[in-house]
Amino acid sequence: MESGVKRMSAYKIIALVILVILAILFAFPLYWIVTGAFKTQASINSTTPEWFPSVWVLDNFRKLFSRQMAPLWEFAVPFSSHFSSTGEDIIFSAGPMVPAAIRWLVNTVFMAVAAMVLTCITAAMAGYALAKKRFKGRALLFSLIVCAMALPKQVILIPLLREMSSLSLYNTIWAVILPTVGWPFGVFLMKQFSEGIPGELMESARIDGAGEIKTFTNIVIPMVKPGIGALAIFTFINSWNDYFMQLIMLSSTSKLTISLGIAKLQAENSTDFGLIMAGATLAAIPIIVIFIAFQKYFTQGITMGAVKG
Repeated sequence: MESGVKRMSAYKIIALVILVILAILFAFPLYWIVTGAFKTQASINSTTPEWFPSVWVLDNFRKLFSRQMAPLWEFAVPFSSHFSSTGEDIIFSAGPMVPAAIRWLVNTVFMAVAAMVLTCITAAMAGYALAKKRFKGRALLFSLIVCAMALPKQVILIPLLREMSSLSLYNTIWAVILPTVGWPFGVFLMKQFSEGIPGELMESARIDGAGEIKTFTNIVIPMVKPGIGALAIFTFINSWNDYFMQLIMLSSTSKLTISLGIAKLQAENSTDFGLIMAGATLAAIPIIVIFIAFQKYFTQGITMGAVKG
């Protein structure tokens, strides 16, 4: 018995050591970027790596925030070009003039949050309908959604680009947001969670006089909350890091995302790695905040999904 306990303890120690090593390896690039943002140009370009800044400087962030200025917020009304006399989108600008990097960050946060909220709403409704409603073609529709998960985005890029152009949404944030809303993975994930909702619970709600909307909001949403939390993180990160779609759909400097902005900095300042690392550090902050905020739901969602699988 004692040998078995010792063997289990040895396994736990080995597993802990492996996890710590993996955590260090995965966290090191982030550490290197963040510390590099506070290093001097000489320290960054030194042949001997400087693992910890000997001198902390803010010059990289000063250069990042001293670039061209733009309004803090600029909102283009979707489809408004069809109703304006000039044939252009109706745009509302608000807030003071801020550095372009701040504007890029605001654009990206709005894009990722809007995509996250809309995707979670539509995926939760579609997953609930596919799991609990009985209608003709339900199995075929779900099979098409599963097949769409294996379809590379590059395959539908040209039709998607033409569609956004025909809707006068090209070169707007909405051209990046709307294609994400119908994410097949989100529908698949929420259907799997909705399968676990007891039918008796929904029947009792209907007997009490609850309609579809009340049943969905009061019964379904609380039951699938861990799945929505996991999907929220997946969608936010997917939208934030979707560099390819952002590159194709956005062109104006004031409408760039932080990823495109950093790429632009790299093109204009190919040797100024401190400036690029400062931009990357700024881009990493919202991702870290969102993950910490939704970590509990993310862990529950992954755990429940593993148990169901």
